[in-house]
Amino acid sequence: MNIYTRTGDHGETGLSDGRRVAKDCPRMELSGVLDELNSLLGMARAFLPKEGDDETIDGVLGRVQSELFLLGAEVAGFPAVDPSNGLLTDDNVTRLEQDIDRCEASLRRLTSFVVPGGSPAAAALHLARAVCRRAERRLVGLLRVEPDAVRPVGLAYLNRLSDLLFVVSRVANARTGVGETDWRPRKERNREN
Repeated sequence: MNIYTRTGDHGETGLSDGRRVAKDCPRMELSGVLDELNSLLGMARAFLPKEGDDETIDGVLGRVQSELFLLGAEVAGFPAVDPSNGLLTDDNVTRLEQDIDRCEASLRRLTSFVVPGGSPAAAALHLARAVCRRAERRLVGLLRVEPDAVRPVGLAYLNRLSDLLFVVSRVANARTGVGETDWRPRKERNREN
């Protein structure tokens, strides 16, 4: 099988149900952002040490990458009639919340905003968080024009995932000994100078 099909040469692509849509329609915009997010998670994982435990950052992100394919399948038009067929469920959202709680327990309490950056893994995770928020906005836009395009669990999942990515970026910095930079308003910075 060839990687190229030539069927998209005129700006359209096919959904799983056979419909042809413009490559820049809201559904395809979201699909592209989910692909970008998944790729960024792969990049972040490349910067992380490989530990054999599924509850490590790498293990959690690997699971999330797989779950993003499930969301992508729904966006691509695979029917969501039976979530047990491998689509996201509320259990996936609950698991993200458990990951957040577990990771936050090891971190210092936040008293200000955190400037994105730090270790290469943390910087990639901060970027992934920002792209996840864009995916969330694109999903809201898709649901505005196609209210039944994706089940509500997709929106909850992306909302919780962006929170998780923020927390694991902090864990990545803490584990590598890279300090976080707290953001302070200009007037506070000026008083120190």
